[in-house]
Amino acid sequence: MVWTPQQTGAFLDFVAENRLYAMWHLIAFRGLRRGEACGQPWSETNLDTHSLTVSSQLVQDGWEVEASDPKTDSGSRVVALDDDTVDVLKRHRERQDKAREEWGTAWFETGHVFTQEDGSWLHPGKVTDLFERLVAASGLPPIRLHDLRHGAATLMLAADIDIKIVSDTLGHSDTRITRDIYQSVLPHVGKSAAEATAKLVPLQRKAEAEKAARKAAKKEKARKAAAKEADAGKGGKPKKDKAKAQAKTTKKATRRKPKK
Repeated sequence: MVWTPQQTGAFLDFVAENRLYAMWHLIAFRGLRRGEACGQPWSETNLDTHSLTVSSQLVQDGWEVEASDPKTDSGSRVVALDDDTVDVLKRHRERQDKAREEWGTAWFETGHVFTQEDGSWLHPGKVTDLFERLVAASGLPPIRLHDLRHGAATLMLAADIDIKIVSDTLGHSDTRITRDIYQSVLPHVGKSAAEATAKLVPLQRKAEAEKAARKAAKKEKARKAAAKEADAGKGGKPKKDKAKAQAKTTKKATRRKPKK
């Protein structure tokens, strides 16, 4: 299942004060995998150029966690960041800097964007558990954390982003993978593309038909205005209003009681 844009927005509003809000935001909009988000280093996150480079991930081996290369060769990629996501990450970095000062020498300097309270590695399994608890508390339909990544792809496709760019952003090795996974969204994208293409070609007959329709509407408006003006000129008020006034006068005369 994939949330609608409204449901995604509702979830992000609900977790706005959560310590890992920036992670949920990043996955929801840029589609990072869980392990990629957990292992993303600040050294590969360039907020000045609005981009981050996915070059590593944290994976589970049993319950142990270890650093690893991305899932596939195509998993190593540069992901563009929008202005809002950059602002979210900047605020997250400020909070992390403050936490580093508060922890002092007890702070674990991993260099990761997302960490535990003391700076140590996040455990991917615990991140999933936390996400599921937050979803349950929000009252939204339950989804997996990986479905939040699917939602990012759906949003991009619904926004008519070229499928090659979507595929590269997600780290798919081939656009066919993207097509197979998100084929339910592609008909909408195809229709939007068809409409956009059609608008590029000016058709004379269509333009003439639209011009004739506007002319007819203008003529009808002028006719109604003239008719209204003619009625007003005959009796100072339109006939309908005059008839109402006469009926009102007759009614008052009927109800008037004779003097004693």
